[in-house]
Amino acid sequence: MELLLVSLASMLAGFVDSIVGGGGLILIPALFAVFPTTHPATLLGVNKSAAVWGTAIAAAQYSRRVEMRWRSLAPAALAGFAGAMAGAWAVTVASPGILRKLLPFVLLGVLIYTLARKDLGRHHAPSLSVGREAIAASAIAALVGFYDGFFGPGAGSFFVFFFVRALGYDFLNASAAAKLLNTATNISALLLFALKGHVWWHYAVALAAANILGSLLGTHLALKHGAAFVRIVFILVVTALICKTGYDAFFR
Repeated sequence: MELLLVSLASMLAGFVDSIVGGGGLILIPALFAVFPTTHPATLLGVNKSAAVWGTAIAAAQYSRRVEMRWRSLAPAALAGFAGAMAGAWAVTVASPGILRKLLPFVLLGVLIYTLARKDLGRHHAPSLSVGREAIAASAIAALVGFYDGFFGPGAGSFFVFFFVRALGYDFLNASAAAKLLNTATNISALLLFALKGHVWWHYAVALAAANILGSLLGTHLALKHGAAFVRIVFILVVTALICKTGYDAFFR
């Protein structure tokens, strides 16, 4: 029964994550609810062992239908990998407590900005030269990657927002890029958790399969309905993240 419950949560997480990020909002609470006495690092490791497959499959699916700007995204993926590793190391020596309380307000700012700019992310018009875009994308990836390794909730959504706002991508192309970069940060964090023995591999296989199934469905819907659909899901996921992180920061 435990495996069934967390597998269903993993499938739903893969669905949401493949569209706009935020899958951890679903799977991580489910893991903590089903296994309340387990060390948090182990549950985070299990989450990454599932999420990495869903994001990788989504990235592959997007790359077949969306033009991926590899000259910018390849160095950004490396920067995200390094940033996530640094963030995962940092959390071993510093508490993310302050960030936990700031996060709901940062997300609220993202939501307000997105709602106020009704044309934001509707049209794909990259605004930088290839060289400058590679530098900007790498900076975004390193920053969000560090956050993903250090704390994590909503990292995929931050990737989407920054690619839309800073680089001129539409929501569909930003989501495609985010899946590639999120795969790199997930691999980085998973390596660290695995080296420290914080992964239940007997659960990882089933959760990964469920996550891939959800990811395939979510990617199909995003590609079918385009940037406007992804924008709506982005708004809904960020709203849910505000509620969840705000409750965790101030009422638990």
